[in-house]
Amino acid sequence: MSRYVSRYLTITLLAVFLSVISQFQAKAQANGESIFKANCTSCHVVGENKVVGPGLKNVHQRRSEEWLLKWIKNSSALIKSGDADANKLFEENNKIAMPAFNLKEDEIKAVIAYIKTESEKAPAAAAPGAGASAGTTGEEDDNSPIVLLLVAGLLAALYFVLNRVKKGLEKVVRQREGLPEPIVYKGKAWAREHKKLLYVVLILGLVFGSVKGWYTLKEIGVSQGYQPDQPIKFSHALHAGTNKIDCRYCHSGAEKSKNASIPSPSLCMNCHKYVQQGPKYGTEEIAKIYKAVGWDKDKQQYTGKTEPIQWVRIHNLPDLAYFNHAQHVKVGQVSCQTCHGEVQTMEVMNQASPLTMGWCINCHRTTEVKMDGNGYYTELHEKLKKQYGPDAKLTVDKIGGIECARCHY
Repeated sequence: MSRYVSRYLTITLLAVFLSVISQFQAKAQANGESIFKANCTSCHVVGENKVVGPGLKNVHQRRSEEWLLKWIKNSSALIKSGDADANKLFEENNKIAMPAFNLKEDEIKAVIAYIKTESEKAPAAAAPGAGASAGTTGEEDDNSPIVLLLVAGLLAALYFVLNRVKKGLEKVVRQREGLPEPIVYKGKAWAREHKKLLYVVLILGLVFGSVKGWYTLKEIGVSQGYQPDQPIKFSHALHAGTNKIDCRYCHSGAEKSKNASIPSPSLCMNCHKYVQQGPKYGTEEIAKIYKAVGWDKDKQQYTGKTEPIQWVRIHNLPDLAYFNHAQHVKVGQVSCQTCHGEVQTMEVMNQASPLTMGWCINCHRTTEVKMDGNGYYTELHEKLKKQYGPDAKLTVDKIGGIECARCHY
């Protein structure tokens, strides 16, 4: 009987292990697909057709994994390093550099694995869909250590339960056949004597794993510190800091609409039609603006040949959240630095704040609404003074700023 129970225990654990491995492989495939669709489909297909960039069918056979990791991570850096393949690819695609992606090595490998799997299927004929802004990760982070810890805990619990069942069956067999009890070795005796201690250690391990897992999960999709390379090196420190240009001159939509808007090259030409050389990059970066609008600086006229600037988006809220710049900037009189950090000191723009729901709610609970002299709040101000008192600090949460439907509807 004992032999059969041992075999059953071994087979069960092996089946669980194989199931876990299968789930990890399926997760890696799904993760690679989601990252590819979020970042790559606006320029590529897993086929032979060229869209903006070349078709990616069997790209794993044409390039080494090490080269692909460097190229996807930061193609501009690889081109500048003098890599022959990178420069050839750059020339073949009209000198349009692929934007840098804020992806981890495991995520890039998952994308390569997905391309390899898709390459073995029929070539894709459908047109590429609109991808998310470059640099996103499909809201997937590497949580493998936490998952492995949870799996190890489940396997340990399963082993413990089946081991108890095995011992119980062995005891029943001994009692029926009149066999003596087996000798208990010191290790087992110590475990039995310190059973409570072992339980405490196990519980503490599970609690630690749960807390660590929670903090890992809550960071998914948070891109604080994201600082991608842009097609034109634009210095906020120079424009907003040294030259003291108001943010709203370039981002005029911030006072009028939901979006702050990206300034068009024609707006840049208001100044750079005359300012043709910068203090740091000379004429190199300003020449890119001229190329975008089709401006011939020698003839001082437009050629009619334009080329869009492919800016890389940095700040990106999920689609389930609604945010209105005009409500905050015009009505609430919130400064740009409150959310975007000290932009007047940034040589390269980055995401200074986490932009999470908790971060927004904390701001709404502590930010006082500027109602005096603000016609938008005149009627509401009188009602709130009666409700909370004339001297009460009226923060955003007191005017419905933390109601779910304000941001999610």
